[in-house]
Amino acid sequence: MDPAVHDHVQEGSLLLDDQLCFALYAASRSVTARYRPLLDELGLTYPQYLVMLVLWEQGSASVRDLGTALQLESSTLSPLLKRLEAGDLIRRERRTDDERSVAIRLTESGAKLRERARGVPLAIGDAMGLTPEQHATVKHLLRQLTANLARA
Repeated sequence: MDPAVHDHVQEGSLLLDDQLCFALYAASRSVTARYRPLLDELGLTYPQYLVMLVLWEQGSASVRDLGTALQLESSTLSPLLKRLEAGDLIRRERRTDDERSVAIRLTESGAKLRERARGVPLAIGDAMGLTPEQHATVKHLLRQLTANLARA
């Protein structure tokens, strides 16, 4: 039987192999495990790397904006930011226009780390072994899945 048909027919199945959630979980663990040695060389954990990606793209961001971009609560984000600050990669500053808001900015070391990190996406892409079209399709489907679940 065609696997796509099998998955549809087995919607009520309790077989592990029929669970999309397990396929996502296993893929996520595999991807994160592949990142680990690459990020160890940079002195970053995966969640810290995600923070740095946002900052490398935007230059600075509020804690709220980081939380929104990374889909993280501030209680999860705060310890990450403290460790990045202790590692002299970021600095937290009260905004002058809004004392209640904290701006996260790259330090010189944090900005320089960007060059060392450039090979990470290439190495991960190679490890995934997907064509550019497959990569785009998977990313699109995962984003659609996330949006659908957020609405449910």
